[in-house]
Amino acid sequence: ITTDAQASGTSLAKVSSAESSPGSHALEDKGTATWSLTAWVSEVQAFEARAVRAQARASHPKATPVTEAEAAPVLKQRLLAEKVQVPEKEKSEVLITRPFWSNKAEYLLAQMGYTMRPASLWSFCYLWLHSGGGIFLIIYIFLLFLIGIPLLFLEMAAGQRMRQGNIGVWKVISPWIGGVGYTSFMVCFINGLFLNVVTAWILFYLSQSFQYPVPWEKCPLLENASGFDPECARTTPTLYFWYRMTLKASDSIEDDGPPVFSLCLPLFLSVCLLGVFMLNGLKWTGKVMCVLVSSSGLIMLCFVVRSIMLEGAVFGLHYMTIVKISAIYNVNVWRGAGNQVLCSLGLGFGSIISIASHIQSSSSCLNDAVIVALANLISMMLVTPFIFSVLGFWATQLTHRCNEKNTETLLNLVNMGILPPEAQPPQNLIGNPTSIFTSWFNSLSNPIKKEVLSHVPECNLEEQFLKIKESTNFAFLAFVEAMSFIPGSVFWSFLFFLMLLNLEMSTMIGIMDSIITSLQDIFISVQKYTKLFTVVVLMIMFLCGLFFTRPSGSYYIRLLTDYWTILPIIIVIIFENLAVKWAREASSFFADMANLWGHPMYSIIRWLWSYLIPVVLLALSVTTVFQLSLKNITYLAWDSSTVSHPPQTPDLHREW
Repeated sequence: ITTDAQASGTSLAKVSSAESSPGSHALEDKGTATWSLTAWVSEVQAFEARAVRAQARASHPKATPVTEAEAAPVLKQRLLAEKVQVPEKEKSEVLITRPFWSNKAEYLLAQMGYTMRPASLWSFCYLWLHSGGGIFLIIYIFLLFLIGIPLLFLEMAAGQRMRQGNIGVWKVISPWIGGVGYTSFMVCFINGLFLNVVTAWILFYLSQSFQYPVPWEKCPLLENASGFDPECARTTPTLYFWYRMTLKASDSIEDDGPPVFSLCLPLFLSVCLLGVFMLNGLKWTGKVMCVLVSSSGLIMLCFVVRSIMLEGAVFGLHYMTIVKISAIYNVNVWRGAGNQVLCSLGLGFGSIISIASHIQSSSSCLNDAVIVALANLISMMLVTPFIFSVLGFWATQLTHRCNEKNTETLLNLVNMGILPPEAQPPQNLIGNPTSIFTSWFNSLSNPIKKEVLSHVPECNLEEQFLKIKESTNFAFLAFVEAMSFIPGSVFWSFLFFLMLLNLEMSTMIGIMDSIITSLQDIFISVQKYTKLFTVVVLMIMFLCGLFFTRPSGSYYIRLLTDYWTILPIIIVIIFENLAVKWAREASSFFADMANLWGHPMYSIIRWLWSYLIPVVLLALSVTTVFQLSLKNITYLAWDSSTVSHPPQTPDLHREW
């Protein structure tokens, strides 16, 4: 009797210790992150059977003293009653499981896909061009290793250890810092809304790229007439198609209107694609991310090879080799590089934490951060020659067309007698219009030059190249126009928008995982209905995203990306560092990191988290606020009265 009771007590104690040990994985199944009550029930049933047999033997005439035999079942019954009484709320929490990625490769590809957002890739190239060239690259790599990789490691480690979304992680580390999770969630949700609309733009262009010629290559003809649309004739076909056919843009941000119907269907389709990629579970999502990331890299390689063979590519690549040593003393260059590190890695949005919460405890957490950061750097280094080559081709083609148009205008003016015969340009510009026209123009006398320039604009290749603006609209303006110039424009346009779609969808999967995981960790009951809850969240995002499909919606997106997103992200990351160092649970957090890592943490990592990185982030926030305060809040708007797009200043900047 004593042996049975002791064996029962030992088994029950094991179950109790497994329950009371936070983070214990003794009872984990290989597909879950929390233990179930199956082992508990089996132990209880075994104990009841042994208790019944003990009572039966105790009542036998030949049994040992009854007091000892009776005491054991009574004691075990009391212990059983104490152990089995689990509150209903805790039962529901225990039964919920957390899915895992199928393997480490899918997890790393998910992190890489989230960080490879098209806007960050373009912003990197823009800063390279306007912030000192090679010096910017050196500063960027320095800050990547100084603050980027440690912060990436911090968020990955927090997600792996806490096994919760963005909101729950910081509540566990320190209750007083829980507001950081809610702030990060709101920033992630708002970014997800307008990134869905950007995906809708891509889908709209993708559907239009099957036409030959592509509709943004030439101005549309008027109905029941043989002439072109006069509004398009006064601008470029690409600008006209973007503002008037796609966005149906208003003249200012104050001009409201209903959502554009032609964008509502692509927006709904983008939400449906996200649902298809996410509703079948994490294992299916991991395979989708493998396809999206690998196909994007393959298409990018094809574009790199094709772009360097374009006319004018050498001119564009020349700007990659420019190094301005004086830029190293420019505070704005350091500010831009620091902000680019945070944005390109997607820090502060909570997506890295949520993605990492689905990976089993790993001893290579720091290695994962280094791999993801280097993969992100390599992708930007790969896309940079592609962008510079296409920009050189784009500027060259526009300069050719400008010179051809000037030649036509000058010939008409000479024939009308407005200009002297000496101002007649060469009629044959076949081959290299820019070179032929420039040689002729340089041979003119100064008085004739002044008279010619009074009637036609000067076509300068370098000025045309530097006209590019820092905006997410760049892919739809300069690149779309460049794709229409390439032979086989239909094929290359389709391939270009397919690459953009893959990159945007991989980013949106990371954002949606952060949103859904954070909400499920708050509202435990919805974890039982994950698919239904995901559909509800997607529909809410679709309805809220309709705001950005209005005629003035693109102006709001421009203002949010240019003036709003970066500041709350810096503040969120500052408080994350403060929580890790100064919170009451910080010491246990460092101990848990040592367990994940396999050995005590390097003191340099703790020193960076605790002292240096908060100072660098504080300097970034101060310089960013100062820079924003020096300029008016402006956006690029379509002006139908003059058919141009000058900067506009919204009235609401007075309220900001």
